[in-house]
Amino acid sequence: MIKVSNILARKGGGVVTIDACTSVLDALRLMADKNIGSVVVLEDSEYVGLLTERDYARKVILKGKSSHETPVREIMSTGLPRIIPENTIETCMHIMSESNIRYLPVFINDDLCGIISINDLVTETILAQLETIEQLKSYITS
Repeated sequence: MIKVSNILARKGGGVVTIDACTSVLDALRLMADKNIGSVVVLEDSEYVGLLTERDYARKVILKGKSSHETPVREIMSTGLPRIIPENTIETCMHIMSESNIRYLPVFINDDLCGIISINDLVTETILAQLETIEQLKSYITS
């Protein structure tokens, strides 16, 4: 079974962070610069939530708020399910499907060690299938 630790090892555990008082516009600029769909929100250097493109679309655009004036803390996602590196990708897929979310924070004890996305899960699944296919080809030709 593939675990979250495999994903973090492949993509690296580093996370992009912003302070909760940062404007939504500055957060979006950072996300665009890094080509990412979410950013970890910190307050006093502690994890407090996650800002996603979906948060922006639903909580700023649709509500007519100003991206310049709205701080990230007003629209970030909080209370997301926490996972650990030992969780399987199947468990993560189930959590994401049940909660209708696309990102999960990964913790070791109370320390954030990474973020995984639905895209990470799909990529890891495809890579595992490709590896299985190569093994089967090798078996058949030997």
